[in-house]
Amino acid sequence: MSALRKSIGPLPLIAMGAAGIIGTSWIYTNGEFFAAYGAGGEIFGLAIATVLASFIAMAYAELASELPRAGGEIVYGYVAFNRTVSFVGGWLLIGAYVSSLAFYVTASGTLLSQLFPSLESIPLYTIAGTEVYLPMLLVGAALAVLVCVVNCYGTGLGASTQLVFFCVMLAIGAALVVVGFATGSPSNFWPPYEPGSGAFFSTLRFVLPALTFLTGFSLVAILAEDANLRPVNIARVVVAAVVIAGTFYCIVLLASAWIIPWTKTATLDQGTIDTYRVAGFPALGWGAYMISVLGLVTSFLALFVAASRIMLGLARAGLFPRAFAKVSERRGTPVNALLFTLALCLGLGWLGEGALTWFLDTGGVYVGFAWFIGIASMYWIRRRYPRLERPYRVRLSFLPAVGGVVAVIVILLTLVPGTDISLVWPAEYIILLVWVALGALIYAIAPKERDERALKALLGDQYGKIGEESGEVEPTASGRAP
Repeated sequence: MSALRKSIGPLPLIAMGAAGIIGTSWIYTNGEFFAAYGAGGEIFGLAIATVLASFIAMAYAELASELPRAGGEIVYGYVAFNRTVSFVGGWLLIGAYVSSLAFYVTASGTLLSQLFPSLESIPLYTIAGTEVYLPMLLVGAALAVLVCVVNCYGTGLGASTQLVFFCVMLAIGAALVVVGFATGSPSNFWPPYEPGSGAFFSTLRFVLPALTFLTGFSLVAILAEDANLRPVNIARVVVAAVVIAGTFYCIVLLASAWIIPWTKTATLDQGTIDTYRVAGFPALGWGAYMISVLGLVTSFLALFVAASRIMLGLARAGLFPRAFAKVSERRGTPVNALLFTLALCLGLGWLGEGALTWFLDTGGVYVGFAWFIGIASMYWIRRRYPRLERPYRVRLSFLPAVGGVVAVIVILLTLVPGTDISLVWPAEYIILLVWVALGALIYAIAPKERDERALKALLGDQYGKIGEESGEVEPTASGRAP
């Protein structure tokens, strides 16, 4: 079975990870978050969440270095446990990624309507209280098709495009930060909380929502087979993506709380975008808007590629149709998986932002479970294959476990009604149950591959390492499995 072409270099891989984390809404919803948590609650909560997410990322870094194959949790869950855990991890990630992609299909038109108001015309229907307009759907569909075509042509082209967009985001962010700190005052930020609100609890309440801002780091592990790097450097990029994205969030938000009083930003409709306009820098207000647009495009591109690799991994394991495991010999890309990802985006994208917000919110549950599977896999693979080569190893082994506890808390607080991140009753609970039931049906009818064959397809050249460690494969003189 063909392997993916190693076409992503170090800088594009960093861009895929970090820009895949930096989304679109954070820069214009921070006024709402400032009002709810205080500027300190959001910024310090994000800083704590970045540390916790980096603990989780360490587990993925170790796994990606020892098993650099496409699929992330699918590969790790299969090697550590069994095909059931592998399928659960993959199915949950498909739910999370496709929900986000479908949301971006409709949100891209909404975002661009600020520049082109004519997009908000030709209403088609209303779903979940949100009007759906034909031009907005066409813009989102065109974006999805373009991203698919770019990645069918070659993953390296998509990664290079991601790097260019990421550099532009960093440049604009640097301008916001320099102007914000140079012209603002610390008195605009301090005190960072509303009197009597409770600094500790305001910060703590935002940590869990902030983790949803940082969920894209596992993209790097999922794309490990595409990466043209040594395994140890892939691992470093996994952790670096979290640190870069979290730092970017915190510094830009702090600058927006520095340039004018953050209590004023808390009353504005578009957060940082309006903050710089009010401060007398309309061009930088548009710059903040451009970060939002580019954040949508880069997140779309990264999630699109990752979703196709999840499907590729499931197909290799015999848990999805074999057609999705096909890799183009000319381009080195999984064309069928990419086309199916496109079909899912367009198939759900017509629902509009209102309904797709329900799907998007359930992603917190999916991602939390996937994190737990990844962390548990790291510990179990260590126990099951103690002599397996690990180019990167987490030195403080308890840190990913701390992240695992956080993952469980995310799941519980999402499922339990009445918390800041609870699912909306009943729509989102119904969507969650339907997705679980659909996954159970697909798993039940999937052909039952023998573990050895599935592992060979999943691991490729890495299979020899697992075989030698388990005693199932005799090493050759060169140390490789025959």
